[in-house]
Amino acid sequence: MNIVILDSGYKSYAFEKELFGRYGFELKIHPSYKGEKAEKIRFAKNADGILVRHTIIDEEFLSEMKSLKAVVRYGVGYDNIDIEACSKHKVKVANVQGYAGHSVSEHALAMMFSCTRALWNTHMQLTQQFAAPPVEDIFELHDKTLGIIGLGRIGTELSKKALPLFRKIIGADPYKSTEYFQKRFVQKVKLYELFEKSDIISLHCNLTRETSHILDDNAFRLMKRKPVIINTSRGETVDEAALLTALKDGKIHSAGLDVFENEPVTQAQHELVHHPRTICTGHYAWYSDSAAAELQKRAAQNLLNLLLKNKIKDSLN
Repeated sequence: MNIVILDSGYKSYAFEKELFGRYGFELKIHPSYKGEKAEKIRFAKNADGILVRHTIIDEEFLSEMKSLKAVVRYGVGYDNIDIEACSKHKVKVANVQGYAGHSVSEHALAMMFSCTRALWNTHMQLTQQFAAPPVEDIFELHDKTLGIIGLGRIGTELSKKALPLFRKIIGADPYKSTEYFQKRFVQKVKLYELFEKSDIISLHCNLTRETSHILDDNAFRLMKRKPVIINTSRGETVDEAALLTALKDGKIHSAGLDVFENEPVTQAQHELVHHPRTICTGHYAWYSDSAAAELQKRAAQNLLNLLLKNKIKDSLN
């Protein structure tokens, strides 16, 4: 069998080479992270299994595959993979769930502190406003409410770490029971209530049709407390035009963004990422030395088990 890794870019693929070699699989690694879709289709044409990061796996891609049996995405999100089309072509799909719970939740916390403490332009404060706060609306967390959208693995991990810091934690997730929330000391609320009652809103949901632009103009209109917005989930969950308007109009306090509607960011996003009340990082909230190693190992193991027809917890179809 042939294994293909598309969208390469990790420092080493030693684990994948050893694992697949041990089982007699031939491994091919695409030489670059980027590349034209048509060229990647040609490269993967004879693959039985594919490991992918951002290449779109859809009907066009699948119809050109001769013997594809399984696709695994390096990561939690899988919006670049058409699950329905894969199922139609009898291709098994998996991701790597929960591997970066600590790193993403800690990145979200770091962004919360950075925004609430106005750390978005420390050089200016140091040189022009020494010993004076850069803005007047710096606030403390102990009497505030944190709203978490999506109480999956990462959202749950964030709630554990944030529990001692906030007066209250509320959450919105229609797929988790009230009992699940109660066991984690999080109050379950409707989404509109979360918008109205939160001082900080942190997104931890997958990108689906119902979560696309879950923060839009209407959502920002419902926000009563000028909250901080934190997004370490998927860029398309936030309507960036609406977010920029909310920042300009003073409807929200500030924003910490690790993910964006277009990645890497383009000139069209310049005003947002350079707004004086945004802190932006380049989609690396998932990373820590241990999380990166776990991601590669589990993705490879998931693909191997799918090809060996073993059941796995991260199966998506």
